[in-house]
Amino acid sequence: MLTRNELLSNTELCIKKSKGCMIGLAVGDALGDLGRDNAMRNTYGIITDFFDSLAGSTDDTEFALLSAKALIKSNGELSMKALYETWEEYILVEGGILKRGGRPLYGAVANLKRGIMPPLSGLDNVMNNDDGAAMRISPIGIVNAGNPDKAAEMAIIDAQMSHAEDGITAAKMVAASVAAAMVNGTTEEVIEAGLRQLKKDTWLERAMKTAMTICNESGCIEDAWEKLHTQLWTPIHSVAAEAIPQIYAIYRLVDGDFAKSTFWGTNFGRDADTIGAVLGALCGAHYGIDIIPEQWVERVRRPSGVCLQFTKNEDIIRISEQLADILINNK
Repeated sequence: MLTRNELLSNTELCIKKSKGCMIGLAVGDALGDLGRDNAMRNTYGIITDFFDSLAGSTDDTEFALLSAKALIKSNGELSMKALYETWEEYILVEGGILKRGGRPLYGAVANLKRGIMPPLSGLDNVMNNDDGAAMRISPIGIVNAGNPDKAAEMAIIDAQMSHAEDGITAAKMVAASVAAAMVNGTTEEVIEAGLRQLKKDTWLERAMKTAMTICNESGCIEDAWEKLHTQLWTPIHSVAAEAIPQIYAIYRLVDGDFAKSTFWGTNFGRDADTIGAVLGALCGAHYGIDIIPEQWVERVRRPSGVCLQFTKNEDIIRISEQLADILINNK
């Protein structure tokens, strides 16, 4: 593992890792959305590429860019004021969330319109224990590279806009793990950074124990595959206690390998866009953008704006460079 100072002394590496994290997230999001599409599965069986599809971003990528905008606005020292102003500028003023958003995201916006501010906007909200905060939180891990606990604390600010309890803990876990991956943490160190954020005697903690037990008993992704689906499945709608343990289990079983994470994560079904997105962010943060095929980078770097319309005018590479600038300048 690098120290934070060792990473910051290498500007080129900081930029590559920031780009890798954000583009990895976008690739996993888009391929995961294809991987759970019945028409695509009927045609190809499994997803290994974008093929000739019109795949684009979902709320995972687009809300991650929203979180990045808040960090850029606050120069990496995220505050509730900067976060609210970002949501106001890019959601409330622009007419709200379009299609494909998660339920607690719509609920949070409705609360904000009523004048209900965080943390109540997340507490008094529907499905506030899903993975909708964890999916967007990777930018916080980037700017807090090498400092997982600070990343987790900052994640609370962002997550409480729309989530509570396990929904916030899930965001803390992912932010901390990305921060560890940014300094070349081993698979075990990346996972441990996330596990340290768990609250005892919670649904998410118990589900994580189940997932790690499945890993211990199975030893490989092929043998764990069915159990990760059936033992963690939650009726009707995936929540953090389902998707987050699945993400960490896949990451562990493929030893943080980008190609394997992409294959297994994006073909997972159910919540494969978020699973793929977080796995892509972790792998990209560790290895940098060079592990991602150039044609994939170009395919995803400009979001479709399907959920947040401002994002269709954004370039993920440019946003990644701005996040890297914050990391480098906030030594």
